[in-house]
Amino acid sequence: MAENADDDLNSNLLHAPYLTGDPQLDTAIGQWLRWDKNPKTKEQIENLLRNGMNKELRDRLCCRMTFGTAGLRSAMGAGFCYINDLTVIQSTQGMYKYLERCFSDFKQRGFVVGYDTRGQVTSSCSSQRLAKLTAAVLLAKDIPVYLFSRYVPTPFVPYAVQELKAVAGVMITASHNRKEDNGYKVYWETGAQITSPHDKEILKCIEECVEPWNDSWNDNLVDTSPLKKDPLQDICKKYMEDLKKICFYRDLNSKTTLKFVHTSFHGVGHDYVQLAFQVFGFKPPIPVPEQKDPDPDFSTVKCPNPEEGESVLELSLRLAEKENARIVLATDPDADRLAVAELQENGHWKVFTGNELAALFGWWMFDCWKKNKPNADVKNVYMLATTVSSKILKAIALKEGFHFEETLPGFKWIGSRIKDLLGNGKEVLFAFEESIGFLCGTSVLDKDGVSAAVVVAEMASFLDTRKVTLMEQLTKVYEIYGYHMSKTSYFLCYDPPTIKTIFERIRNFESPKEYPKFCGAFAILHVRDITTGYDSSQPNKKSILPVSKNSQMITFTFQNGCVATLRTSGTEPKIKYYAEMCASPGQSDTTFLEEELKKLIDALIENFLEPSKNALVWRSV
Repeated sequence: MAENADDDLNSNLLHAPYLTGDPQLDTAIGQWLRWDKNPKTKEQIENLLRNGMNKELRDRLCCRMTFGTAGLRSAMGAGFCYINDLTVIQSTQGMYKYLERCFSDFKQRGFVVGYDTRGQVTSSCSSQRLAKLTAAVLLAKDIPVYLFSRYVPTPFVPYAVQELKAVAGVMITASHNRKEDNGYKVYWETGAQITSPHDKEILKCIEECVEPWNDSWNDNLVDTSPLKKDPLQDICKKYMEDLKKICFYRDLNSKTTLKFVHTSFHGVGHDYVQLAFQVFGFKPPIPVPEQKDPDPDFSTVKCPNPEEGESVLELSLRLAEKENARIVLATDPDADRLAVAELQENGHWKVFTGNELAALFGWWMFDCWKKNKPNADVKNVYMLATTVSSKILKAIALKEGFHFEETLPGFKWIGSRIKDLLGNGKEVLFAFEESIGFLCGTSVLDKDGVSAAVVVAEMASFLDTRKVTLMEQLTKVYEIYGYHMSKTSYFLCYDPPTIKTIFERIRNFESPKEYPKFCGAFAILHVRDITTGYDSSQPNKKSILPVSKNSQMITFTFQNGCVATLRTSGTEPKIKYYAEMCASPGQSDTTFLEEELKKLIDALIENFLEPSKNALVWRSV
């Protein structure tokens, strides 16, 4: 009897309209059940319907993903606002429609597809499967597709787009996000991530062709179509060849007695970092055996983000102690970011922040440039950072005579600006974002953990010949260019209206349209609001950086020289805060700077974020 009841329900499910009492939801359910050919995700929606879970159905089916700082990113599972087979097909159909409009030579130049090692059994969803479906949609439309035959680091996709002169590319990854997530990261023909207006136009095109086309589900095309090519060997070889442009001390590397431990955080990095070390003349780094191979469950870490510090680097630090290795290099799961730890004289590990590593990279890349091009014009040289990152590169640039530029948060803005600078004959040595994203050289126009790892190894080996550690060199950099003490952290907030309320309160602090003049005892000199385009430091009160209405971001410059920013994350439910004390060269009372910074951050949290009142969840350390 129960079986017959189930048969009746299944029969009803296939014949809309449904009786949830919500016409929009009924339409969405009907579309999902007609279009989704993945049995697992289809069953998830059927079960929710069977159990009358209308609110969850609405959450899953009545909204769509939008492009954030790293493309489309969401949890894997059933629904139009999740990452799954159907939404990836829809996204690729929209991409096809937009690219066909933009490029008359689309069918000659083709499209690149890469993927990481994420997956979710309950949704029968993996990065590799999503990459195959992405390729299938395009192959069915006679577009040549360069589909990597195995997982690759994210930077390989933008690198391949440029090398193969493709019109665009997609990397299926959620980088360092929790294991439940996946994503769809889009690169333009420039090799940089897409920025506005492309993101908005692609979303419009996705909306216009949500129903899967006849062959969009035909992933057999990946095995049978003559238009599918595997770029893996060619791209890997060229990428490794290009790495030599940022290798300056190969002989020294081959002789170093320093040992390095590398963890790939259960992701894609192991093989590629090993190859990069070989190119630079090093012995191979020691891998962390438990984390060397791909594991979509990231089973040895509570979260797969090396930025979280010592708590997630436990295995690599213990291995380094056992192997007598002084330096640990950690690439995140898609190998586009890098964390570094160094064993100190006192037996403790120093895990460098992204801002501290950037100070070292900035010093190193400029020092190597100077030694290799003694007669070149320093005025032609640039370094870049996102606006929430440390101003240390600005300080180095001021003293050394090269140019420094800031961009909006997100490497897509950096990549895009580098492309412009290169087009104007400029030389870009280094760019970074504080969340451990680094780019040495310009072979790739996105952050790259593989090249960053091997550059750190070369820097450490060079310093070791002078009996200097990375930490000691960092202190020297700060002594020459001025101490830059920074702190970055976040609160979790799963309620978008609360986030909006927090930022709107700041915009109307003591009276309507009035920003705060003080934060506790600290006087505010200037306020810049990227969301609205306001900047009190400019004569016309308009921000020089582009307006970014879809995200919240307010920066305060304080009378005491501190700069602090509050912003929402483009990829996670976080309110982030960034604060930095920038001291003049010669001001070496670091204890005072640290105390002042701590007091200011406490005031910022208490006065502007009000965690207790807004039920914000503190970052767990």
